[in-house]
Amino acid sequence: MKNKKLFSILCLTLTASMVLYGCSGTSSSSSTTENSTQEAEAQANTVTAQITKIDGSTVTATVGTLTTAQAPDGNDASNSEAPSGEAPAKPDDSNSSSDSNGAPGGQAPSGEAPAKPDDGNSSSDSNEAPGGQAPSGEATAKPDGDNANGGSSDGSAPSGEATAKPDGDNANGGSSDGSAPSGEAPAKPDGDNANGDSSDNSGAPDGNGAPDQAPDGQAPSDGNDGPGGQMPGGSSFEANDETVTFTVTDDTAITVEFQQGSQEGTLDDLAENQVIEVELDDNNQAVSITVKNLQAGGGFGGSGEVTNGTAAASLEDNASVSGETYTSSGDDENALRADGVTASLNNVTIEKTGGNSSNTEDGDFYGQNAGFLALNGANVTITGATVNTSAINGNGVFSYGEGTTVTISDSTIHTTERNSGGIQTTGGGTTIASNLTVDTEGDSSAAIRSDRGGGTVNVDGGTYTTSGVGSPAVYSTADITVKNATLTANNSEGLVIEGKNSIALENCDVTGNMTTSNGGSDEDNLHAVMIYQSMSGDAAMGEASFSSDGGSITSLSGDLFYVTNTSCTISLKDTKLVTANDQLLTIAGNNSSRGWGTSGSNGGDVVLTTSSQTMDGNITVDDISTLDMTLSDGSAFTGTINSTGDAGEVNVTLDSSSTWTLTDDSYITSFDGDLSQINANGYQLYVNGSAVL
Repeated sequence: MKNKKLFSILCLTLTASMVLYGCSGTSSSSSTTENSTQEAEAQANTVTAQITKIDGSTVTATVGTLTTAQAPDGNDASNSEAPSGEAPAKPDDSNSSSDSNGAPGGQAPSGEAPAKPDDGNSSSDSNEAPGGQAPSGEATAKPDGDNANGGSSDGSAPSGEATAKPDGDNANGGSSDGSAPSGEAPAKPDGDNANGDSSDNSGAPDGNGAPDQAPDGQAPSDGNDGPGGQMPGGSSFEANDETVTFTVTDDTAITVEFQQGSQEGTLDDLAENQVIEVELDDNNQAVSITVKNLQAGGGFGGSGEVTNGTAAASLEDNASVSGETYTSSGDDENALRADGVTASLNNVTIEKTGGNSSNTEDGDFYGQNAGFLALNGANVTITGATVNTSAINGNGVFSYGEGTTVTISDSTIHTTERNSGGIQTTGGGTTIASNLTVDTEGDSSAAIRSDRGGGTVNVDGGTYTTSGVGSPAVYSTADITVKNATLTANNSEGLVIEGKNSIALENCDVTGNMTTSNGGSDEDNLHAVMIYQSMSGDAAMGEASFSSDGGSITSLSGDLFYVTNTSCTISLKDTKLVTANDQLLTIAGNNSSRGWGTSGSNGGDVVLTTSSQTMDGNITVDDISTLDMTLSDGSAFTGTINSTGDAGEVNVTLDSSSTWTLTDDSYITSFDGDLSQINANGYQLYVNGSAVL
């Protein structure tokens, strides 16, 4: 009996346990299902799509997926640099983390321009090329400007400049300075700074980074580009049959990715054909939008920290030195340095006769291996100096960091190797120069050069000459003013502005002779003045500014002005303009092979104003670009606008004292002025599709 009772109790206990266990199991399963459903719903509210239409704040896009191309082994740095451009410091948001395949959207792991003083640290796995470069190592090609990220320039490549766009101090993208072989990051234009290889310990000969950006800020074309010119490791968008329409509100957080890093954007930064990742709420309003960068990462990044190298000699505070000679042949070493001190130098000689640069981006951004470097708030006055360098990254006189000021006059600067500008300003430094004779021989070596972090440069008087490819006379990722000077680029465009930066000229004579782009293709635009955004991160996004009062601008090859992937103002007053091919101004998109925006939505927006200005030549505005042109104070334009038919929006205003003489049929969107001030010259003017003359 006792055993039967025990058995009954045991059965009841087991039954209760099973019931409880079953309930528990059911509860767990239900909870898991609920969580999965919530997760799926959350994921369903975030889509990847390509914009097909923008109507005010309403956006329509085709849904699809991003596929990341396999990049070559990131340990192969041989082809990692971009030609040479300056890229530039561009947005100050260089930190980005990604694996060897690059950040989503093909962003460079994080290596754009050496985080100009900004934040150049980037995180990547062991497959990345040294310097935080993307496996493919190519920075966006910057123009042939000093800093191009692209190939590497201004984000520069070899030279540490990113190519892709001309150079900025902070460029994310291509090489830390981002330069490409020739030097500058994002294939920055043929500018000085290019992001490219982050020269290093890995593989570039002599430990030097790859040359700066390639002309035109493009990354070197070494056959490593992916299909369609896409850089290895980049991403492609594959659309499906689904579309989505949503509203952008004032609360929508918009982010624009660069090759390395990102920057806050606005509705104006959205354009058709861009690939975006958008998070939608229940009312189909955009909570957040990320404009993806489909290019491969590369270039910039440098060593991941501010690295100025060492110095053979350093000035003491309140030092006043006359007639001394300072020399250096050491690796990553300055011949002379001023670190946080106030000092004056008179008739000194500074010789940097050799010494490898372990990282081009560190040389382009922070002054490592320069002849003379001032930093940490130093205030130095230099008079009657002779500065000669013959080392990669051998910038002549370098001003780095906020609070640092170098005032130099009546001096001579000569550099012979790549990524070696005459006077270089980065990280918010200031350079004041007068009556200098500056001569640079290497690629990606602008005579007046800035890079990540930018700064302020004021030049009055002197002669500034370059001989290398991707070496404009002036490469700006800063606010640069030049007066009463002769600016000559013998194998590059004469001037480059990257991103939200400026060049203001007064009574200067500029000559550009860009016969080829640094590592680019036959499709690249040749020009004397280039204004662009490389997307390398060396230069902030925003409106660029160019002005010229007096003097002359001459193109010995290609167009006079070229604007792509950015907005800008151009102001001309009483400046002699000489074209090589009758093409005064081209405003157009590019094929994005250098990372300069997304093909189909990377045109230019230009506001051109003139005063007492004579202009001869043709103007072309493609269908993704715009031009607002105002002629005043007796200005005269002889030429055509979009002679082959309607394309981009063009608005023309003539004041009562200005004239326009047609040299072919012209097509514009609107006209404000008296038609009697237009000399048809036997041709027709079409306004909004209708012939008015």
